[in-house]
Amino acid sequence: MIDDNPTSDRDRLLYLFIAVAVLINFSGLLIPIAGPDAALYATISKNMVLRHDYVQLFYRGADWLDKPHFPFWITALSFRLFGFATWAYKLPGILFMMMGARYTWLLAKALYNEYVAIWSTIILLTALHIILSDNDVRAEPYLTGLIIAAVYYFYKAVNSTSFWPLLWGSIFTACAMMTKGPFALVPIGGAVAGHLVLTRQWRLLFHWRWLLAIVLTGIFILPELWCLYRQFDMHPEKLVFGRTGVSGIRFFFWDSQFGRFFNTGPIKGSGDPFFFLHTFLWAFLPWSLLAVAAIFQLIKKGRSQAKEWYCISGALLTFLLFSASGFQLPHYLNIIFPFFAIITAQYLYYVTSKRAVMAIKITQTIVIALILILIDVLHFYFRPQTFSLYTAATLLMLLAMMLFYRSVIGLPGYQAVTIRTMLTAFILSLYLNLSFYPSLMKYQAGSEAAFWINSYNIDALPVAVTEINDEDETPFEFYSNTPVTFLKNFKDSLPARPFLLYIRADEVKKLQSKGLAVQPLAIFDRYWVTRLRMTFLDHRTRRGELTEMAVVKVR
Repeated sequence: MIDDNPTSDRDRLLYLFIAVAVLINFSGLLIPIAGPDAALYATISKNMVLRHDYVQLFYRGADWLDKPHFPFWITALSFRLFGFATWAYKLPGILFMMMGARYTWLLAKALYNEYVAIWSTIILLTALHIILSDNDVRAEPYLTGLIIAAVYYFYKAVNSTSFWPLLWGSIFTACAMMTKGPFALVPIGGAVAGHLVLTRQWRLLFHWRWLLAIVLTGIFILPELWCLYRQFDMHPEKLVFGRTGVSGIRFFFWDSQFGRFFNTGPIKGSGDPFFFLHTFLWAFLPWSLLAVAAIFQLIKKGRSQAKEWYCISGALLTFLLFSASGFQLPHYLNIIFPFFAIITAQYLYYVTSKRAVMAIKITQTIVIALILILIDVLHFYFRPQTFSLYTAATLLMLLAMMLFYRSVIGLPGYQAVTIRTMLTAFILSLYLNLSFYPSLMKYQAGSEAAFWINSYNIDALPVAVTEINDEDETPFEFYSNTPVTFLKNFKDSLPARPFLLYIRADEVKKLQSKGLAVQPLAIFDRYWVTRLRMTFLDHRTRRGELTEMAVVKVR
């Protein structure tokens, strides 16, 4: 068992490490927003501000029905305060993730002790896909913070007769529903109901307070329902998903989540029951193997020994439902990472078996070695354009700490390897956010072209783009300071000449053959940066994966 005196000098360092982990989660704040999804959400929020319309969601002037309003409202507020900047888009999502870390700490401390709370927070903030999602901000950072906050307050409501925990739990639940839909109820309800069922607290399970929580949550989601009703249900003539008579309220309660789960909605996917299993093994690195052992041990303890079932119930129920779904994306798992972090931290706290301790040492040493080798291999083949002396010095300092930490501060048992695991996560995260992703985003030609046009277009010429794909168009539209005209073909009405056009380089000659006077201005290399392939990552074969894009002046 780990010494649970977090007031010792050694353990105070862990709070310093939490602060470092927080800063690392902000290290991707200035990296350009990736398309298609994050740039799409940024553009919709930007349109909210430009149109002064916070009720209806539009994209390219058309009604947009997919995600609920809450993240767009928060992002639009940030844009109103700070302008249409990359960091203004990412900041609210990261802050909600930090709120999730805080509530992870509170829940872990309430369920176990302060030491488990510290390590739960460290594990959560250093999990690979949390770092990635705080760079590529979508709905999940918001949802992660809201869900664990709701579970914490409902846990407090179970153990208190006060009305306030129930109220706050209902508010956070409603905000989670207005972020992702009714599926947000699964980890929240699963955590609370699962614990009460497994501990056979039937009186509390069927207590009237949960009916009140349902009523309060229903009241707090009324703004979302009203917005959907105003934009869609009041206008059955609107064409949405290729048909008329689409109900926004029905989409919110059914098609947006359950329609995807059963693959009956307008947005479909093809599910693999093992998708989230192998996704978890890399997304929760460097802690994933420890988490698997922790889950196994917790289930093995059974009802007679386990201290709580909130975390395992909320995590596994959601995990199983996601695995059975027909629509699957890696970032879906992030919302249950706080549960996995607490499960892993309590396992590390209570483990006493010498055999288990040795297994932890060996396993994590192998994981650390593989991650460091992976960074070296990636750096050798990718050859990032961005790799400063500051980045190199920071990574070398962390590497030295990882290698010599135990000789400076004595640590019993396997604790040295857990500290080294954390430091390895720091190294990986900083390499990604300070070198790899800044270099990678140079190949997102849409944003690069928009930056170039913003500096070149001092005469405020009209800007147009030929429709390419959302991966390239959404970053271009968001970052363009000038309203963008989208051209399906050159039979459409063209902007007043002269105008600037973003187009595939191999199509420039076609414009000239149509009698248009075209002046090439700039060339950009394009790659779909959210779908990496080995042939792109290898600098020797990268050229064959790139598409040349051009900015031209049409007279």
